[in-house]
Amino acid sequence: MQTRERVIPRPQLAVQVARVTIFAALTALGARVQVHLPFTPVPITGQVFCVLLAGGVLGARLGFISQLQYLAAGAAGLPVFAHGGGLPALLGWTSGYLVAFPLAALVVGAVSERLRGRGIGSALAACLCGVVVIHVLGAAWYAVCTMAVTKTAGLAVILAQSVYPFLAIDGAKAALAASLFPGLRRRLSAT
Repeated sequence: MQTRERVIPRPQLAVQVARVTIFAALTALGARVQVHLPFTPVPITGQVFCVLLAGGVLGARLGFISQLQYLAAGAAGLPVFAHGGGLPALLGWTSGYLVAFPLAALVVGAVSERLRGRGIGSALAACLCGVVVIHVLGAAWYAVCTMAVTKTAGLAVILAQSVYPFLAIDGAKAALAASLFPGLRRRLSAT
């Protein structure tokens, strides 16, 4: 029994590669938008918005790949993360958030594809699922770093430094991404 491989025509493949790279670059630009809080090493950045938009516009698979490309660029030493580039920046206090980006884009894309056509509420639900992925992995790694430094880590302190200060702004980023990505997705599919 022969299986048919799905072959993507070269022009279409080139368009997909370009879109993936554009969203990886947008995430890098989002890292440049920073607000530092005095009580935590985790800055507020524009990255979360870009990750949510990547998943929503590109879909699960390509959104995931765009964020892997972003992480690969940073791991290779390009200064694309909020704290620069290279392995030290990738393995610092914000590593959990960074590692969550591909998974969050995957989740946003998968949920939005499943709920497609059900209105802005479904797009917002997809984005909020992505925010949850980012915060769960971000807080988990933050807890590991906190325990390594202080040898103790209370859950209340970890949440107060790694989750609570970001919830409202990330909710706003999710709402903005949810309002934009259905229209952007339609425009891209028309081209």
